[in-house]
Amino acid sequence: MNEKDYKIVGDFYDQVYYQKISQSDNPNRHYWSLAKKIGIKPGEKLLDIACGTGSWLKTASDFGANIHGIDISGRAIEICQKKFPNNSIKEGIAENLPFPDAYFDIVTCLGALEHFLDQPKAIREMIRVAKPNARFLILVPNAGFLTFRLGFFKGTQQQEVKETIKSLNEWQTLFNQQGLNIVSRWADFHVLSKYWIVRKPYGMLVPRLIQALLLLVWPLSWQYQVYHLCCLASPNSKEPKS
Repeated sequence: MNEKDYKIVGDFYDQVYYQKISQSDNPNRHYWSLAKKIGIKPGEKLLDIACGTGSWLKTASDFGANIHGIDISGRAIEICQKKFPNNSIKEGIAENLPFPDAYFDIVTCLGALEHFLDQPKAIREMIRVAKPNARFLILVPNAGFLTFRLGFFKGTQQQEVKETIKSLNEWQTLFNQQGLNIVSRWADFHVLSKYWIVRKPYGMLVPRLIQALLLLVWPLSWQYQVYHLCCLASPNSKEPKS
């Protein structure tokens, strides 16, 4: 990959994905529950990779974390920096993180790894900047998603630049090869929110509601997005808890 490749991606996020950018955040109970689940403690250093406008960082900050963020979109980072003027929020790429070695207690990457141009290198960079006992939280799409396998879901808008949808086993192999062990996995239920269901196009309101309810009963192998809580690899690795 070269600078031109990353510029194409950055331009897409600036001009298309974040074309209608907002400084406000909808109340997000899902993020609040997520912060409790991974046990964010006051004073912990947290890096969010592909932080966007900072919705997750806001929740992490509310829990007392010392937050840092990076995103390829200059438009998104401009908003994020205004929200957190006293924190380290940088424009850049995941494959070359501008942070020191062994610095962070928590590294998160939520719904973004599948869009990175060099995923193995991005994971190695996450490991480089993390402390030996750090926690890694990575959210990725699942090729076993039932709606995807049936052909009703074709991918997100971001497939215009890059989108890799792997099976849970393929994601696990990728993480293990780069030096991460999966501690546990669970389904992403952020769609159980009126802000996801009740939005344009309103003609999709009923299908979105049905999908949200079905996610509650589907097994993990059928879910759309799956959280992976990871740690640095050890010789005595075990199968992840699902």
